[in-house]
Amino acid sequence: MFSYINVYKWSLVFAIFTATLSHCSSTDTIKPVHNDEVSSSAASQPPVDPIIRREGTTVYIEMTAQVTDIEISEGVIYNAWTFNGTVPGPVLRVTEGDTLVFTLKNKDSSLPHSMDFHAVHAAPSSKFIDVMPGEEGTFTYPTSSPGVFMYHCGTKPVLAHIANGMYGMIIVEPKAGYPSDHLVDREYTLVQSEWYKEHDYEAFLNEKPEHVVFNGNDYGLTKHPLLAKVGDTVRIYVSNAGPNEVSSFHVVGTIMDRVYNDGNPRNIQYGIQTIMLPASGGAVVEFTVTEEGDYAIVTHQFNHVAKGATAVLRVTKDGKDHGGFAMSH
Repeated sequence: MFSYINVYKWSLVFAIFTATLSHCSSTDTIKPVHNDEVSSSAASQPPVDPIIRREGTTVYIEMTAQVTDIEISEGVIYNAWTFNGTVPGPVLRVTEGDTLVFTLKNKDSSLPHSMDFHAVHAAPSSKFIDVMPGEEGTFTYPTSSPGVFMYHCGTKPVLAHIANGMYGMIIVEPKAGYPSDHLVDREYTLVQSEWYKEHDYEAFLNEKPEHVVFNGNDYGLTKHPLLAKVGDTVRIYVSNAGPNEVSSFHVVGTIMDRVYNDGNPRNIQYGIQTIMLPASGGAVVEFTVTEEGDYAIVTHQFNHVAKGATAVLRVTKDGKDHGGFAMSH
């Protein structure tokens, strides 16, 4: 016959056993899915152009999700998850008030992917859903807010999909334009982002980036500078894709005459030296170049410049590149 003490002992053992099982189950549920697949490499697929057509105020865009090898630094190849085989993905442009009909074809044979447009109002549970390998999905959105926006894969774990290369810029042009349109002589697009140890989810979570880059690599915009001529007003659509770091966007040797935060014409600032862009933040910046020479474009967090976040705007009398090594920071 059990005593009260024995009953208490067995009750305590059962409670501890139950708590242990509960702890194991709750720990399992918070692990990001696909972590085992994050570290795998896949065969590289060649880049393809997006298919874009306009019918009145309806814009049809067809893109791919695919794995493509990307040179992120000279001689350094990353087996990237991409949109259309480039990192960043293609720059997309629509006009405020357009209807966007978007199709994503998933050419990745092993993982689902999706599209999260920061430029639209939509229910993520129905409009940003996963497209399975070998399948396609079509989604319709209004584009009612002008600006410079990020797009990215929104499939869990989102960190892995962005860190592996699935992001880009979409510009929603203001219906009435920007008030400074008539002043602008040249315009460029620039996306800042980070590369970590390849397919290493632990590195994405807890380590510093190995490369911080503009437009996907650390050399393209210094070997092949952006161009302007003396007296030009230059506009740059800039986005910080992250996924983890902020950008302190700065053009050496000039002051930004105007900055439209997030690219919205109502969010205008004047005389800005440096614009802070959080991960996923964007802006339209405009400045005038008054003398010949090389103007470095950087994030003013110089540990990131040392890892590759630099571009060069080369200013000449005629706006042409006459060669020579670009100034570096």
